[in-house]
Amino acid sequence: MESHAQAEPHKLAIFRGYLKFKSNKQKIWGVLIFLALVTAVEVLLGIYKPEMFMGQVLGMKALNWIFIILTIVKAYYITWDFMHMRDETASLRRMVVWTAVFLISYLIFILLQEGDYIESVFSSGFVKTDF
Repeated sequence: MESHAQAEPHKLAIFRGYLKFKSNKQKIWGVLIFLALVTAVEVLLGIYKPEMFMGQVLGMKALNWIFIILTIVKAYYITWDFMHMRDETASLRRMVVWTAVFLISYLIFILLQEGDYIESVFSSGFVKTDF
C-alpha cells in the first residue's frame, strides 16, 4: 500500500503573522471584515472625493491612484487567503504574482497613454482628419 502524505493545516494568520486566529472560520471572518473595510474606504472616497486627493500624481489624480492601490490590496488578500495561495510552492506563487504585476502595470500604462491622448484631443478641440 502506498502511504499518502498528510495534508498540512491551513495557516491561521494574516498580515504576515501579526493577526492570528484560532479557527478557519474566524480567519474567514477576519479577512472578510478587512476586505469590507477596504471596500467601505473606497466607497466613501468615491462619494465624497476629498479635494486633497484631486492633485495630479504621475499623470492621474491621487484619488485614482488610491483606488488602484486599494483594489490591488483586495485582489492580493482574496488570492492569498481565499484561494490558499500562501499554501502553494514558492515558484507557483511567483508565477501568479509576477503575471498579475505585469498585467496590472501594462493596464495602467495603457490607461495613462490613452487618457492623455483623449485629454489632448478634447482640450485642443475636435480635429477632423481627411483621409
